Amino acid sequence: MIVCADGFSFDFQNALDAFVFDEEDKSEPRYHGLPMKRVDVMAEFHDRYIYVEVKDIGTPKKYKEPSRGGVGAKSGELDRFSALKEELKHKYRDSYLFRQAEGKVDKPIHYICLLGLDNAQCGVMRDALSKELPLGRAHSLWKDAIVHRCEVFNLRGWNSVHSDMPVTKL
Repeated sequence: MIVCADGFSFDFQNALDAFVFDEEDKSEPRYHGLPMKRVDVMAEFHDRYIYVEVKDIGTPKKYKEPSRGGVGAKSGELDRFSALKEELKHKYRDSYLFRQAEGKVDKPIHYICLLGLDNAQCGVMRDALSKELPLGRAHSLWKDAIVHRCEVFNLRGWNSVHSDMPVTKL
């Protein structure tokens, strides 16, 4: 199942359903139109849902995560990295709420971000997002996990790890 979004083509082989979740056309049946954020793409498989957010960042060097306390970092680097992390976090959380209201959180959910960053930056972003989403059942009172897996890749990393769901840049 092919889905095109934000300049990329996703081939979700073996998907039961795949679609642009961040639909802008009000006449489309999947338009969610409420004032909440949405991930770009969703795919449903027999055993899981995949939420995909795409950020084709023009200047990846601006998104470096500085060392603790900002030592050695340019003043804007932390702000840009943190702003991106916050946006990715809120897009997931709001999308989860949409799907919860639709009764579509009955399988494990994997969140995959496709970013225009280098491998090291993707790893730092994955670690930061994983702490804030949070992964698994983060509290003993929770019946279910909010997110089961969080991955952050650039295009090469995605295609290396997920050869069953190749992505191409349009």
